[in-house]
Amino acid sequence: MDFRWTEEQRALRDGVIEFARAELAGDVQARDHDGEFSREAWQKCAAFGIQGLVVPPEYGGSGVDALTTVGALEALGYACADNGLLFSLNAQMWACEIPIVTFGTDEQKQRFLPGMCDGSLIAAHAMSEPESGSDALALSTSARKSDGGYVLNGSKTFVTNGPVADVFVVFANTGKGIGGLCAFAVPKDAPGLSVGAPLHKMGLRTSPMSELFLEECEVADDRMLGEPGAGMAVFGTAMQWERGCILACAVGTMERQVERCVAYAREREQFGHSIGSFQAVAHKIVDMKLRLESARMMLYRFATLLDAGEATSLDSALTKLHLSESFVASSLDALQIHGGYGYMTEYELERDLRDAIGSRLYSGTSEIQRRIAAVQLGL
Repeated sequence: MDFRWTEEQRALRDGVIEFARAELAGDVQARDHDGEFSREAWQKCAAFGIQGLVVPPEYGGSGVDALTTVGALEALGYACADNGLLFSLNAQMWACEIPIVTFGTDEQKQRFLPGMCDGSLIAAHAMSEPESGSDALALSTSARKSDGGYVLNGSKTFVTNGPVADVFVVFANTGKGIGGLCAFAVPKDAPGLSVGAPLHKMGLRTSPMSELFLEECEVADDRMLGEPGAGMAVFGTAMQWERGCILACAVGTMERQVERCVAYAREREQFGHSIGSFQAVAHKIVDMKLRLESARMMLYRFATLLDAGEATSLDSALTKLHLSESFVASSLDALQIHGGYGYMTEYELERDLRDAIGSRLYSGTSEIQRRIAAVQLGL
């Protein structure tokens, strides 16, 4: 596989870095402390074209390929320190936009996608439930057929973007097992839909999260994504893209960490020598560089397979597993190299670590990714 960037791709990556440094350099530390989502930053990203990367031009996006998209998101993670904002952007792109692009009718695409691209609409994915986290298909939210539509009843939890969302991609079951799973695009003002109070997290605090409640929530037939019973296909497609691509920004963050640690190890002196001359420190940085390069290659490989229509659940699971574990390990090493300073909030390294830990949980835990991979290997 040839991962050399074209001139157009390189220009996009450079443009993303320039944009992020100029427009997304707000006080992340204060917003992280307060758990504050920046709608202004979201709108700036939309104006630049981030949310529209995976959306066809006829629906307001640029419709670039998967490899170009993850390259742009990698650059965004390199230049923007707000991991929560980046997580919210990715959550909308992979778990909401991709299902609508893939399964939506033209009317649904025209209704939702332009707003998601220009920032006027924020979308949230609602699958996880209080009693069915990683076992996503054991959901209890029901969809009862009614005249002209369906009535939804149930609750969802860990809904990223929930408190600020304008539309929810909701999964419910008609009572026929996996074959009865359906997906609906439900606007926030649908009767019977209510959003819970914001949930407070260890990390990714600038990405809002909440529960979602559906009580006799009426949705029209034309809000279903795909055919009745196609919910499994909708969910599987979303997870295929999300697991393999959601940590593209983290690869950029890991590169920034390596550069920062190299500079610090050269400048910081202890016992009359730069700490980079000590093997214990130098080897940590080498390990960080190795994780960065291997994570980057897995990300690019997965995106290339997506573009060729050859990506499998094994590919997405292994990519998610390696990138998330690498992100956590390198964030921990970066903090350790900076010693007591790394532990201080002002250095922002402890925030990277808190944010990274979530990557081992969302989109399926690391244990789930290993299980998926094992099954695909015939174990």
